[in-house]
Amino acid sequence: MRLSKKERQHLVKQSFHDDPFLTDEELAKRCQVSIQTIRLDRMELAIPELRERIKHLAEDQYRVRSLSLEEVIGELIDIELNKSGISVFEIKKEHVFARNQIARGHYLFAQANSLAIAIVDAEIALTGSAGIRFLRPVRFGDKCIAYAKVVKSQLGRLQIDVQTRVNGETVFQGVFDVYRANEDGHVE
Repeated sequence: MRLSKKERQHLVKQSFHDDPFLTDEELAKRCQVSIQTIRLDRMELAIPELRERIKHLAEDQYRVRSLSLEEVIGELIDIELNKSGISVFEIKKEHVFARNQIARGHYLFAQANSLAIAIVDAEIALTGSAGIRFLRPVRFGDKCIAYAKVVKSQLGRLQIDVQTRVNGETVFQGVFDVYRANEDGHVE
């Protein structure tokens, strides 16, 4: 059964309130309308696009110290300084090799590394070393969800485990040794 415009817009507003990470595509399926209709509804209701909603949530909720939110590769979803964090990165055309649509590895590394740096509660945090493994190819259109967790903390250094998953399957693993530094770049 089709909803009236007023009912649909109420549902759109409530849906984005309940889940700000909802995509236009997901909501279009839920409302049984086109993506364009959802975009028009969002514009009329002054609801920003997904990227902007996430950015506003992150700015309001998270106080990342070690880098700016624009420097995080992917969208920061959750962070608990010196403990854990989650980011989402969607593989687009500019991230893949043209001939086979497989993501270039440096994007997965950059997502994981920037997330590891972001969870460090320091003005300057630098990667000292990283042990990484690519477990399977990631392709155009995949949504990569990276989970970072501090597994060891020593004087001025953190060891952070990052796992990236696509549809629940781990595609990348990394252990990052990150150190806090002073303005001169020396370990604190």
